[in-house]
Amino acid sequence: MNTRKAAGHVLLAVAVIALSTPPPVSAKPKHGRRVLERPLTYRLYATREGLVGGTTSSGHRITERDHFAALPSTKTVSSKGRGTFTVKVCRTDGARCEYAPVWDVGPWNEHDDYWNTAERRAQFGSLPQGVPEAQAAYQDGFNGGKDEHGRTVRNPAGLDLADGTFWDGLGLKGSSYVDVTFLWTGTAAATGVVTGGAPLVVRTSADNDAPAAGLAADSAQVPIECSVRGEAVDGTTRWNRIGPGHYVSEAYLRADSPVPSC
Repeated sequence: MNTRKAAGHVLLAVAVIALSTPPPVSAKPKHGRRVLERPLTYRLYATREGLVGGTTSSGHRITERDHFAALPSTKTVSSKGRGTFTVKVCRTDGARCEYAPVWDVGPWNEHDDYWNTAERRAQFGSLPQGVPEAQAAYQDGFNGGKDEHGRTVRNPAGLDLADGTFWDGLGLKGSSYVDVTFLWTGTAAATGVVTGGAPLVVRTSADNDAPAAGLAADSAQVPIECSVRGEAVDGTTRWNRIGPGHYVSEAYLRADSPVPSC
């Protein structure tokens, strides 16, 4: 039904664009509630992975118009069919977003967890947090302009997107800067999207006829902010807000705990 049906790699300096600065988590509850830490968000250059018919690092066989993301670190590959590591990728104009599980490693590097602090980053700890090594190599000649394998970096990409995420989720026509939220770095409760394959359409309100705000891929782990009553879907009228102006029917979520009302 229409709730889930989808449409069908030289500047003089490196710029870090951090779109959110997570507040600290309160050691003590405030007014009886724990203060939640927002996940990290950075503006990054995204390229399309393609490779239909190939197999990702998680063991997933890539299909046409598939829905997943790749990050240049072996630390953050979700197990096959799961979304332990999920990113929210949005166009810079905010018009479209997709919540996609990380199922592959790339582009360029394999040990560049650039979203971590220098103390936790596997390699390239001299770079600012949020700056991919490929971006620094391409824009500023870092590491002689080469990646960890000694290849000349041809674009500043910090992540790859599967075809369906690239074309259908975001509506991109070519490689582009996008806003990427590393959802596992936050502390909001998360739950898995369960559709059986097709991505879930994210709506701007709790109604199947509300404008689409993007997609949530099957198996993605999405944050649950609160719930509202809306149009019935498969016997439930409960919809969950997973981001500002982003609603999905609870019929397609694997909720592990009660969700407060908005």
